Amino acid sequence: MALSPDRDVPQDTRRATTADHPAITTGDATDTTTTADHPAITTDSPAAPTRGLLPLLLTGNTAMYALYIGVGSVLLPLQIEHLDPAAKVANLGLVSGVAAILATVFNPFAGALSDRSGRRNPWILGGGLAAVATMALLGSVNSVLLVCVAWCLGQAAMNFYQAAITSVVPDRVPAARRGTASAAVGLGLPLGSTLGVLLASAFSDHLRTGYLVLGLLVALAAALFSGLARERRMPARTAVPLRDQAAAFLGVLRERDFRWAFIGRALLVLGYFAVVGYQLYILQDHIDLPSGLRPEDAIAILTPVSAVAMAVSTVAGGVLSDRLDRRKPFVAVSAALSAAALLIPVLSPTWPGMIVFSAVNGLAFGCFMAVDTALVTMVLPSAEDAARDLGVLNIANAGPQIVAPFVASAVVGLGGYTPLFSLGAVLAVAGALAVRPIRGVR
Repeated sequence: MALSPDRDVPQDTRRATTADHPAITTGDATDTTTTADHPAITTDSPAAPTRGLLPLLLTGNTAMYALYIGVGSVLLPLQIEHLDPAAKVANLGLVSGVAAILATVFNPFAGALSDRSGRRNPWILGGGLAAVATMALLGSVNSVLLVCVAWCLGQAAMNFYQAAITSVVPDRVPAARRGTASAAVGLGLPLGSTLGVLLASAFSDHLRTGYLVLGLLVALAAALFSGLARERRMPARTAVPLRDQAAAFLGVLRERDFRWAFIGRALLVLGYFAVVGYQLYILQDHIDLPSGLRPEDAIAILTPVSAVAMAVSTVAGGVLSDRLDRRKPFVAVSAALSAAALLIPVLSPTWPGMIVFSAVNGLAFGCFMAVDTALVTMVLPSAEDAARDLGVLNIANAGPQIVAPFVASAVVGLGGYTPLFSLGAVLAVAGALAVRPIRGVR
């Protein structure tokens, strides 16, 4: 890929992120045009709008991860266990895997619709409101099949929300600030996971209420973002035939740097979710918990430990990567640290070992996601197709979550949880190595 003199900004993107016209907007910002056919959203005072936008991004992402983690880590495993305790591992793998397949297919589609409309806020608001309905449905069903259907509908609603809010950073934040912006976005994961797990654990005996509360949280965040982060409509995109869209999706992966970023993200996420997705069952069946400590209460302890570590490393990694103008070393080191963390429960399958694992894994994953997100925005092939291309990248998030439940259930069935941790460590190392061939970002 041809690079601009800024060295880490793709040539196609630089028209919307030059020093003279920083691409930031929120609130009262107005549109200007840097070229005849590629308008950039800008403002006369970039610092203030960035400060206004980042808290809204943090809030929106916190609510999103609260639902994903609260449902995936606590409510869904408990609901499936109540329906069929003997087959809980296989059933959770099936439901999670099918839902992740839908998310993988749906996210690029939702991103393309957002690009074509020239708007982000309506899709954020619509997805947030739909989340309430789907969570209410999920809490009311009473068979594994209906749980699977309802969670798939919930994934569809959340992917409209996620595809649009993920595109706000490349839309409105200049490349020089994307590490900081990505840190604000990344903080949504530790904060959201803590909030989601605490809420889900509080309603572990009232699953229907727990689902509804998490859905309402997303709807509230969506209304807040769409109401305060006002946007000006970008030029609407011409309808593209489905065959051409599919070709464009595949064409994105022909870009060398984007392809390696995709591979690195996919490998680390696969290792991460193969373990974290089964944390409740790991605590039930593998770890000797202190007397009187329920597994769902143990998750409510471990999640804040991980979240605090993740928050520290997210901010530190994002800000330092901006100041040093380096992305790849942070991504590689954090992926390697994640591998080391996954070996801790192998060497010490105890409650203290799980606490140490949660802290170290939080440090690693927080830094990785913050800096890797900034790195990815710098290797996007096209600024005007940002949501679509980030939707393709999201396959590296959702795709491994398709494979992870099936792989994890098979590994646990064959050899228990120790081989599962070891497999996660190997995948994390491979993810660290995958960033080395990227040329367009240092």
